[in-house]
Amino acid sequence: MSENPNDRPARFRWLPPGARPPIPLPYTQELFFLLVGTTLLFGGYDLNIFGLALPQIQHSLNIPENHAGLTVSYFRLAAIPALLLALSADLFGRRRLLLFTVFGEAVFTILTAFAQDYHQFVWLQVGARVFGYCEEILCFVVIAEEIDAGARGWAVGALGAMGAVGAGLASIAFAAVNILPFGWRSLYVIGGAALLVLSYYRRLLPETARFEQRKKELALFTSRTRAMLDALHGLITEYPARLAAILLAVFAFGFAMGAPTVLMSKYLQHALHYTPGEVTLLFVGGGLVAVAGNILAGRLSDRFGRKKAIFVLVLISGLGFAVFFSGAHGWAISVAWIFAVMGYLAGGSLLAGYPAELFPTAYRATVGGIRYLAWILSGAVGLALEGLFYDRFHAHGPAIMMSLLAIPVALVCILFLPESAGRSLEDLSKHTVE
Repeated sequence: MSENPNDRPARFRWLPPGARPPIPLPYTQELFFLLVGTTLLFGGYDLNIFGLALPQIQHSLNIPENHAGLTVSYFRLAAIPALLLALSADLFGRRRLLLFTVFGEAVFTILTAFAQDYHQFVWLQVGARVFGYCEEILCFVVIAEEIDAGARGWAVGALGAMGAVGAGLASIAFAAVNILPFGWRSLYVIGGAALLVLSYYRRLLPETARFEQRKKELALFTSRTRAMLDALHGLITEYPARLAAILLAVFAFGFAMGAPTVLMSKYLQHALHYTPGEVTLLFVGGGLVAVAGNILAGRLSDRFGRKKAIFVLVLISGLGFAVFFSGAHGWAISVAWIFAVMGYLAGGSLLAGYPAELFPTAYRATVGGIRYLAWILSGAVGLALEGLFYDRFHAHGPAIMMSLLAIPVALVCILFLPESAGRSLEDLSKHTVE
C-alpha cells in the first residue's frame, strides 16, 4: 500500500534552520502555514507602502500635513465591513473566504496605482483593506485550528515575521521610489501582482479539520442566519469577561501603536533628515533583527507562556517608541527603533493569535473579526487624535508620546487573561477568565 504524501513529516526547508518549528509537524500543517504565511508577507508589503511613501504620495495628491494620520484613520474604517466578512467564515468555511479575499485585495491594490486624486486613493485603499484585513483575521484562525498545540506560539511568531519580511521588501522597493517609473504608483502594482499569483496557488488550501466538524453542527440549524445569531448569543453569554479583557487589551495597544508605526518613516525623513536610502538601510538592517526576535518570541511563548511573552513585548514596544520619538539622535534612534518594532511585531502577532486560542470553533472567526475591528479602529482613533495633538504641539514627536500613555492599560488587561501555551483548543474553551 502506498504511503499518503500528506502523512509524511514536514521539512520547512524554505525556512532557515533556526526558524523552523520546535516540534515535528506533518506535511499538511506545513502546507497550511505556507499558504497563509505568504498572505501576510504580501500583506505586510502592501500595508506599509503608504507609511513609507507618505511624503511622495502627499506631494502627488496634495494631502495636507494635518491629514497624514487622518488618512490612515479613513483606511481603517475598512475594518467594519471586514468584520462582517469574517463572520461568514464561521458559517461557510475558512477556505472559501480566503480564496475570495486574496483576489479582492489584489485587484484593489493594483487599482490604487491609478488613483487620480486624494478621494479616489482613499476609497481604493479602503477597498483593498476590507479584503486584506479579513485575510489577516482568517490567517490566525487557520493557524490556531491546524498547528499542533506545542508549536502554536512558534507559528504565530513566524507569521508575524513573514509580515515583517513583507514590510522589509516594501522598504527595499521604496529605496528606488524616485527612479521607478511612475514613482509610488509602481509600488502598488508590484504588491497587487504578487497577490494575484498567490490567489492562483491558494486553490491548494484545504478546509480546516475543525471547521469540517463544525459543518455537522451547522446542518442542525434551520438557516445560516439562525446559526450566526446563536453563535453571537453564545459568545456574549458564555465568555463575557474573557471577551472584554482581550478586547480592552487589544484596543489600548492598538491605540498606542497607531500613530508611531504609521509615521515613523515620515519622522525619520522630516524630523531627523534621513534620505529614502537611509530609511531603507535602517528598516532592512534593523528589521532583520526584529524578524529574528519575532520567531524567538513565538518559541519562548510556547515554553514560558503566551501571557508572559505578550506582556513583556508590549512593554518593550512602548518604551522603544517613547525613546524613538523623544528627540534622541545617533545610535539611540536605531536601537530604540529595533526594540520598538520587534515588540510591536511580535507582541501584535501573539495578541492577534491569542483570541483564536481562547474561544471555540463556532466563535473563532467572529472573535477574530471583533478583535481586529478593535485593533484597527483604536489605531484610527489614535491617528486622528495625533492630528489634534500635532496642532497643539506643532510636532509629531510629542503628539505621538501622548498616544503611548495607553500602554499601561493594555498591560493590566493582559494580566487577567488565561494562559494558552501547550493547551488544546478544546480545553481552553472550557474555562472562563483566570
